[in-house]
Amino acid sequence: MSLHPTLQPYADAWTHAVDAIAELVAPLVEGEWNRRTPCPGWSVRDVVSHVIGMDCEMLGDPRPIHTLPRDLYHVRTEHQRYMEMQVDARRHHTAPEMTSELEYTIIRRNRQLRNESRQPDHKVRGPLGTELTLEQAMRNRAFDTWVHEQDLRAALGLPGNLDSPGAYIVRDELLSVLPKVVAEDAQAPRSSAVVLDVHGPLEFIRTVRVDIQGRGTLETSPALGPAATLTLDWETYVRLACGRVTADTVADRIKAEGDPHLIAAILHAFAVTV
Repeated sequence: MSLHPTLQPYADAWTHAVDAIAELVAPLVEGEWNRRTPCPGWSVRDVVSHVIGMDCEMLGDPRPIHTLPRDLYHVRTEHQRYMEMQVDARRHHTAPEMTSELEYTIIRRNRQLRNESRQPDHKVRGPLGTELTLEQAMRNRAFDTWVHEQDLRAALGLPGNLDSPGAYIVRDELLSVLPKVVAEDAQAPRSSAVVLDVHGPLEFIRTVRVDIQGRGTLETSPALGPAATLTLDWETYVRLACGRVTADTVADRIKAEGDPHLIAAILHAFAVTV
């Protein structure tokens, strides 16, 4: 049996991003693996370790038996501790060990995807003992891998693939939580609208309308007389929404019009990944 059509876009996006990661890190010398990335607390080696570890979990491999150091400043929650385990277990691996394990993991995952016959709603293991559908798990891997590809590109000064298949998965996922950011987190006024205008490799305009009950909905039509409008480029949107930068550090790349208090509240709540 072939991969279910619903799952194919996530497989394609993951494949494109993970192959790009392998190509990015293949020529790196030992010292370059220690470069800092925009992902808080993680080096190039750490990001690649995370990608390897999460795909090993998709393969059903056991998690490493490892004790985390107590002085990791960026690890504050149980979810972060869970993610850090795969990373810290590889912190002393050499460059050849990293590239070899990445290549081998990609081979194994490609084989798994070629033979995947499970339905999208099949339940699989998720972080911290949770259960996810296979569709959600594959969507998460596509999202995560593309974002980390961009982390590596930023660290290595090699921009690209901002409009690759993974970018569209990330766009749709980030937009799906935008109504919550605007209506619930930022407490936009009832019966108001907020417009997001994004330009660059991915261009789109979306409106979050807040109804009389305070519920937000996402629309593709522009709003007349919105309470606030945010205009920014796609890369800045991703970096903000994924917690790689704060609004203050990229203020020159954001054009904001409308209620200043609402704008500040939206930007304060903009980061939606952990």
